[in-house]
Amino acid sequence: MSKIAFIGLGVMGYPMAGHLASQGHQVYVYNRTMAKAEAWQGAHGGHVAISPSEAALTADFVCICVGNDDDLRSVCYGDQGVLAGMAAGSTLIDHTTASAQVAREIAVIAGQQGVGFIDAPVSGGQAGAENGALAIMCGGSEEDYLRAEPIMQAYAKTTTHLGPVGNGQLTKMVNQICIAGLVQGLAEGVAFAINAGLDAKQALGAISAGAAGSWQMHNRGNTMVDDEFEFGFAVDWMRKDLAICLNEAQNNGSELPVTQMVDGFYEQVQAHGGNRWDTSSLLRRLPRKDKL
Repeated sequence: MSKIAFIGLGVMGYPMAGHLASQGHQVYVYNRTMAKAEAWQGAHGGHVAISPSEAALTADFVCICVGNDDDLRSVCYGDQGVLAGMAAGSTLIDHTTASAQVAREIAVIAGQQGVGFIDAPVSGGQAGAENGALAIMCGGSEEDYLRAEPIMQAYAKTTTHLGPVGNGQLTKMVNQICIAGLVQGLAEGVAFAINAGLDAKQALGAISAGAAGSWQMHNRGNTMVDDEFEFGFAVDWMRKDLAICLNEAQNNGSELPVTQMVDGFYEQVQAHGGNRWDTSSLLRRLPRKDKL
């Protein structure tokens, strides 16, 4: 068993850290809101640290799952950051969905003090984190990946090594680009089914085992028909991710017309108060005869 620091106890990090504790690891947690860290300790045991650096002291592994590039830098750098507490030979595993640029930046600084680094964004949502069934996309050296893999398996269904640092984040961008188009297509299909007078849930059931089937259809189709969006992956976070994708596309010469269009649709959802709605709330933009 290892000593592991886990930084960031949001809807993803909270259960991920819990899986590590349940496997017998010595887990130290840090969260900006101390009450959340104390609640985690009450549920899982372990230890609460008052700073990222304190959590990381003598840790074999440090896992981070925070919001964005700025959040990531804030918990990595400075006297209170994890790198101030990490020793040579330890490994930093970053589960934040962030830019490839910040991953490479942190890897360089970590490497200067003998700390390994893996950028390891996750997919599978809150349910995947709670069920220990996340898909994890990893960038870094093979040595660092092989060292980190057994730790990540506590909450992963799959882990994939995709090459050097940054490639995990680039692959997560592919994931979000694909999801954006899928959710918009599903929203249009649901609205069309309703407006055509079909039983929309029955229609989705009929097509879900065919070529149109997807995770989104199986997990969000019926809740979309029921107009339920107060759960899941928030529109605010999706727009953050899509901004990363669109920025990277400018850097590598890609054209993302559908992604850019859907990002604009999410902006409209935000304007109607849907910042915390699930990404399937794209349906709210479309006219539905059952909502007239």
